[in-house]
Amino acid sequence: MLARPHRFLSVALLGVLLAIALPACSTPAQASNLHMMPMENLPAEVQSAPVSVRTAYQFAAANPDVMKNVPCYCGCGGIGHTSNYSCYVTRADTKGAITYDNHALGCSICVDITQDVMRLLRDGKSVPDIRAYVDATYSKYGTSNMP
Repeated sequence: MLARPHRFLSVALLGVLLAIALPACSTPAQASNLHMMPMENLPAEVQSAPVSVRTAYQFAAANPDVMKNVPCYCGCGGIGHTSNYSCYVTRADTKGAITYDNHALGCSICVDITQDVMRLLRDGKSVPDIRAYVDATYSKYGTSNMP
């Protein structure tokens, strides 16, 4: 007769543990509290990209003030990119209309830099500290597209 109360307590304890653990398993965009562009505002090719690429586009498009201050080291300066933001956005007009760049869809360095920016912001780092980290970490891949 004692087995049933223990079984009930075990199931109840498991339920509580799952309820606590599930929020920690959310997507990076949900867990981060970072400003993100809504997925439905992104082009279809971005919406069907891997999660890390989608979240990088969502973050870059929604945070131009940060991303325009972060360089890229993939060699995209040769195609006119002036920051990591340029890898995602070609143009944003004063009314908020965005023309997206497809470059980051196929460039892991661009996406890795953006994922690092997101992580460092969540860790409370400043934009100058993030820039220093990106310079130190990614300069081995090529020349910065920023002065």
